[in-house]
Amino acid sequence: MITNRRDFLKLSAISSAVALIPFKTVAKSKVDKPIVVSTWQHGIAANKAAWQVLAEDGKAIDAVEAGVRIPEADPNVMTVGYGGYPDREGTVTLDACIMDENQNCGAVAYLQNIKHPISVARLVMDTTPHVMLVGEGALQFAKSQGFLEENLLTPQAKKAWQDWLVESKYAPVINIENHDTIGMLALDSNGDLSGACTTSGAAFKMSGRVGDSPIIGAGLYVDNEVGAATATGMGELMIKTVGCHLVVEMMRQGMTPTQACKGAVERIAHKLGDYKQFQVGFLALSKSGEYGSYCIQPGFNYAITSKAGSKLLDAASIL
Repeated sequence: MITNRRDFLKLSAISSAVALIPFKTVAKSKVDKPIVVSTWQHGIAANKAAWQVLAEDGKAIDAVEAGVRIPEADPNVMTVGYGGYPDREGTVTLDACIMDENQNCGAVAYLQNIKHPISVARLVMDTTPHVMLVGEGALQFAKSQGFLEENLLTPQAKKAWQDWLVESKYAPVINIENHDTIGMLALDSNGDLSGACTTSGAAFKMSGRVGDSPIIGAGLYVDNEVGAATATGMGELMIKTVGCHLVVEMMRQGMTPTQACKGAVERIAHKLGDYKQFQVGFLALSKSGEYGSYCIQPGFNYAITSKAGSKLLDAASIL
């Protein structure tokens, strides 16, 4: 309790001193750059496109957009974009977000009939005063920017939906139906970080459901002083814990990317109690170019591309 002017001045001095303490940042020596990392095996092709940008000293934000457009357009990747599993009404709905080194970000959710939601999200970031557009508003914005509507429900996805309708039981298969994203993080030659995340969402979800993928802090987060993180698995769990922001903040406190991802997964597992029926995975990239990942269930893999080449790694897991 402040009882006199002296106490007030003392408290003010302490508060001013605390305000001047900077956030912990990552040392910039021994930086491995450029580098791009992304979730799942379809990240290999995505990384190839991103690397074409990075190898020519391009910006990380351009690299991640170019990279994730590859699975968005691939009908064989049935958890992203064109060819993605529909909701239980038979409608393909897409979510995406993107974030640059200056914490500018853009997102779209519940977008229909547009093949490249990541590029719509980029334009939300670059050309509007907003962060997120959803549903009909997102569609109208996309059309105003020259995007063409097209049917995204492929015969293969339609058949999967019709087969599902026989029992209409919502029980996503771990590492198959619910690895419903590609998340990509890049560090460019200038030392700047950016990230992108795009998905068709959980297979046979309720109409109107939106997961973590378009939500900054949940499915993606970038802090150019520290690092970046993206997520995969059951989006509701990432939303409840603001998971990717949590990973980056743990990195700020000195954890490696792997340690931070593990800490976030363990936080979720602790809150759940019975976590064995769920999958959650995080992928992180530090300002120094160090990467790491961790998940609940084995089977989550991620792709890395750098000057040393490309490779696919399995994430460590609780189980």
